[in-house]
Amino acid sequence: MPVDTTVLQRWYAAEARDLPWRRDGVTGWQILMSEVMLQQTPVARVAPIWEEWVRRWPVPSAMAAAGRADILRAWGKLGYPRRALRLHECAGVLAADHGDRVPEDVAVLLSLPGVGAYTARAVACFAYGQRVPVVDTNVRRVVARAVHGRAEPGNPSTTRDLADVEALLPRTRARAATFSAALMELGATVCTARTPDCGRCPLSNCAWVDAGRPAHDGPAKRVQKFAGTDRQVRGKLMAVLRESDTPVERQALDLVWLSDPGQRDRALHSLLVDGLVEQTDDGRFALAGEGNG
Repeated sequence: MPVDTTVLQRWYAAEARDLPWRRDGVTGWQILMSEVMLQQTPVARVAPIWEEWVRRWPVPSAMAAAGRADILRAWGKLGYPRRALRLHECAGVLAADHGDRVPEDVAVLLSLPGVGAYTARAVACFAYGQRVPVVDTNVRRVVARAVHGRAEPGNPSTTRDLADVEALLPRTRARAATFSAALMELGATVCTARTPDCGRCPLSNCAWVDAGRPAHDGPAKRVQKFAGTDRQVRGKLMAVLRESDTPVERQALDLVWLSDPGQRDRALHSLLVDGLVEQTDDGRFALAGEGNG
């Protein structure tokens, strides 16, 4: 079932959230920062940190000149801090090889550190208005319901998912870019995973609604827990190091997770392996780049 692109774009013009990276004057670099931050992190947590990053590092060369520890401290509690180091690495490449500017071409974007298929297409579309399909979880859900009549999209398939969205894109470049943003916004705010608000949906035709909103017939999606996981322990260890200007003793790290010393040791080891934490010659621990302090 086709999606009425005109109706969806009108709805987006009237209902879109006022997100800071959607405003006039935002550069490709700043869009790239937002896309990296938004991976697996809610908008409300990202917005204030993104605005601070834009003030501190408005161009790639500004971030490239900063130390890795500065980047990790500024990243704060966004989670998955390896993203911050990859963005720092990307800033260096952009400053050195791309004239301090994020390129427009998807293939070139894919060659940058930490830039995957979704991020490359999102930057090309949202920063430069290119006509490229942009597919995230929200888009896949809307397409599954409105086009295919399924409650859930099932397992991702890059080829299929991109083809599905490509078929929906308006022919003109400007309209296609707006449509991509509108499709994503619809999934994020109306056609949500657990409580879709069909009464607010601007689409008059939806295959899933027409079929009576059938339940998902596949296995239930597992909810990823956080409490008690290695991710939680890693976050607590990183918090101690972010708050210290000098390397800390092992005892200070041991205190953050007393219930399972083995898990704590495993988490610390993983931070060392990931390059987020360094150990000094005298056995203390510090954020990346500060191990010789």
